[in-house]
Amino acid sequence: MMDLETGAYQNIVKQKESWRTVLILAYQSLGVVYGDLSTSPLYVYKSTFAENIQHSETNEEIYGVLSFVFWTLTLIPLLKYVFIVLRADDNGEGGTFALYSLLCRHARVNSLPNGQSADEELTEYKKNFVGLAPKSSFGSKLKSTLESYRVLQRFLLVLALIGTCMVIGDGVLSPAISVFSAVSGLELSMSKEHHKYVEVPAACIVLIALFALQHYGTHRVGFLFAPVVLTWLLCISAIGLYNIFHWNPHVYQALSPYYMYKFLRKTQKDGWMSLGGILLCITGSEAMFADLGHFSQLSIKIAFTSLVYPSLILAYMGQAAYLSQHHIVDKDYRIGFYVSVPENLRWPVLVIAILAAVVGSQAIITGTFSIIKQCSALGCFPRVKIVHTSSKIHGQIYIPEINWALMLLCLAVTIGFRDTKRLGNASGLAVISVMLVTTCLMSLVIVLCWQKNVFLAIAFVVFFGTVEALYFSASLIKFLEGAWVPIALAFIFLIVMCVWHYGTLKKYEFDVQNKVSVNWLLSLGPSLGIVRVRGIGLIHTELVSGIPAIFSHFVTNLPAFHQVLVFLCIKSVPVPHVRPEERFLVGHIGPREYRMYRCIVRYGYRDVHKDDMEFEKDLVCSIAEFIRSGTSEANSSGTMDDLMKDDNKMTVVGTCSTHIEGIQMSEGDVNNPESAGTSELREIQSPPIAKPKKRVRFIVPESPKIDSKAMEELQELTEAREAGIAYILGHSYVKAKKGSSLIKKVVINIGYEFLRRNSRPPTYALSAPNASTLEVGMIYKV
Repeated sequence: MMDLETGAYQNIVKQKESWRTVLILAYQSLGVVYGDLSTSPLYVYKSTFAENIQHSETNEEIYGVLSFVFWTLTLIPLLKYVFIVLRADDNGEGGTFALYSLLCRHARVNSLPNGQSADEELTEYKKNFVGLAPKSSFGSKLKSTLESYRVLQRFLLVLALIGTCMVIGDGVLSPAISVFSAVSGLELSMSKEHHKYVEVPAACIVLIALFALQHYGTHRVGFLFAPVVLTWLLCISAIGLYNIFHWNPHVYQALSPYYMYKFLRKTQKDGWMSLGGILLCITGSEAMFADLGHFSQLSIKIAFTSLVYPSLILAYMGQAAYLSQHHIVDKDYRIGFYVSVPENLRWPVLVIAILAAVVGSQAIITGTFSIIKQCSALGCFPRVKIVHTSSKIHGQIYIPEINWALMLLCLAVTIGFRDTKRLGNASGLAVISVMLVTTCLMSLVIVLCWQKNVFLAIAFVVFFGTVEALYFSASLIKFLEGAWVPIALAFIFLIVMCVWHYGTLKKYEFDVQNKVSVNWLLSLGPSLGIVRVRGIGLIHTELVSGIPAIFSHFVTNLPAFHQVLVFLCIKSVPVPHVRPEERFLVGHIGPREYRMYRCIVRYGYRDVHKDDMEFEKDLVCSIAEFIRSGTSEANSSGTMDDLMKDDNKMTVVGTCSTHIEGIQMSEGDVNNPESAGTSELREIQSPPIAKPKKRVRFIVPESPKIDSKAMEELQELTEAREAGIAYILGHSYVKAKKGSSLIKKVVINIGYEFLRRNSRPPTYALSAPNASTLEVGMIYKV
């Protein structure tokens, strides 16, 4: 009885702790997820009535706009994202690439060429649904169709990239319109002749300060984000309630869908064109899904349904109530947010609005950094410098090149447009384009991943797709009035991504076609006929099997290499994270006596790459654990076919911290040796030599017993590690073959080569010390 009571008490405590965690996450999500969405009341009405529709005394226009805003907020953020899309997470991660990653794992449509069957054994790779679709189902037919036609796979990738490019475009436009609209409150405190000279400079100063502070990282000022947005939401909801009760308590009647019909019937074409302004009420909704990895589904749902959604509805109703009683339009009058704020509160509200706009802009900028990192990890964006600004939160990163490019583009559109109308047209098209892409990918997820009835997917596309297509058409019709900006930005980024992905793919295909077989390696004889020098030679390659052509090129010109040779492949897999215990794949190349290993290091598209010293230790330790485990015995007396099969045999090995019961490596100065360890452990260390750089020891458990060959192999690995690691890097020049088409020559010789020259080298090339690096140049004819 006592045990039952104790267990019940522990369950209650655990439940309280979990709810406390969820509520804390919900509070924190206000600053990260909802900053952009919560500032939309600043500019929705102003952008909507900037068109040819008038605010008449019948109030049909303002009531119709309020009805559209209410139902748009209810259908898209609440129904679509909160109740449906949030469930399509990729092991807790969200966003366009999360949907694409899910599809890649449920159907073989992955664009990464170096996929392996071993990747499908990753814990996070495995499907969440046990049951498979029956053979006769539409899902199976759709899956086989996607896997059969390469053009459909490319279309799916391009669709995901279009959504990504529009997110980047939103990263340019959202800060501009948010900050400009917040600063526009100054116009009520000065004459029209003066405020036009103040708004743009003030907005530019705020934007420059915002981008200049990015390198400090979100975590430095992150504790201010949630209180700012919370204060802003409480502020606009309180002002909304005041305006409702003070000016028009019956404004709630406008929530009826009938007013949407009356609005379109009266305004007709002009009303349809004004939908581009109404669309801005859902700006930032995609962040609920894109930033899912930092929080949880429940915390985001609680924050939106309990605070954000009611506050926004009250804010829009309050503005409509005020405007319904103010119809006098003089030359200085503008329909906007600040006119509905009581005059004695305008300055405090102005300050809070600017702070909230900065927080909202920060969220979209951070999201842009994150999605570019994902694209780069999956080979769809040139390599850029990625700075992790927080050691605790993996998603907080800073990309200098992208930051300054966004700042220049943001200042350009702010100075170029100088009004909310054209900024709204541009931002609206970017927002709705991302949502349309999400709707299309979600329909495939419903059929392929959730294995639901095809009619459910069709209903999802028809219902939400129709609503979004209506808004999309209203935004697209304003192409010449600002909507061309996101299209131009998306087109430029899409060209860059496609050229880089195509060049990377062709380069990998060249590596595969020109790789050296194990037969060539074995023909060199047991001693390889080549001088072996002390140390570990680390050859970086993109190949997951075979020997790269760069190695034969190196041996031809310099017939000597290290006593231990490691072919290292660092690759990304279509999962957000790879667990440390599944990080390495290790195997022998050729007979065991050759001391040649293949090591494949797998990272997810959101993983943080370790620093140099820790990575080197994990790499050597993983090889040592592979030798100790003896799971891949390379038989030096086996046939050539056996040895070639052994080349494909790989053993999953974790990092040092994951195999505590296995082998451990200790490094230190020879004059300050560490303790020998417990009686159950024994050391394997190299024989003493004169003035070693460092002392390396492998500490392994007594059981299971290690055979003599494995002991020799471990001892030789120890000696090689003490002698140091040399990095052999390939330096490739990609050229189109003679006879290639003009388009291919332009893409490869000009486009890809320009991007390659101006992109960052791989991380391992940057971290490799110059004194220990040898570059081998090759020309790739693709």
